Amino acid sequence: MKTRTRASVLAAPLVLTALTGCGMTDDEKDGVPFAGTSTSSDASDAMEKVSSSIYRMIGVKGKASDNFPGVTECSGKDTKTHFRIFHPWSFTPAKASDLDEAMERLKRELPKHGWKIVEYGPDTSRNKNLNLTADNDKKKVSVNVIKMSKNDTPKLSLNLVSGCYKVPDGEKVDRYPS
Repeated sequence: MKTRTRASVLAAPLVLTALTGCGMTDDEKDGVPFAGTSTSSDASDAMEKVSSSIYRMIGVKGKASDNFPGVTECSGKDTKTHFRIFHPWSFTPAKASDLDEAMERLKRELPKHGWKIVEYGPDTSRNKNLNLTADNDKKKVSVNVIKMSKNDTPKLSLNLVSGCYKVPDGEKVDRYPS
């Protein structure tokens, strides 16, 4: 699984570009909020819990991909002491006809659980995929959900990204937490 995590590091710039500068509020100059002090392993575990809660909100039968969170840098911060967590994963409903319901449930349920929807609508791709972007200011996490109904296997593509963490004094960022 470490290979998959390392491979997903390549996706980090895309994920961060899609989610950086969303509505998460903070005093940071670059719009990225301070998420607190944590080891990268603990922050990774916390991100998996956030992803699991979103999975439960989907509320239709299906399968989530088995991707692990990754660690990336905080723009303009010391890479030895500051980091962000990203977690790309997908959800494939048991029946393709449940894809619309899964997206509608997220649109309805996320705000009930502390998320603010900051963008909702079709993207500019040829397929005009439906996109939902939401921020959770309390958890310092953003999520972008893309409904990919025209894929060979219809699915939701989810990308989560945290605010900027600082490691505890005397520690360094672990780029590949277990």
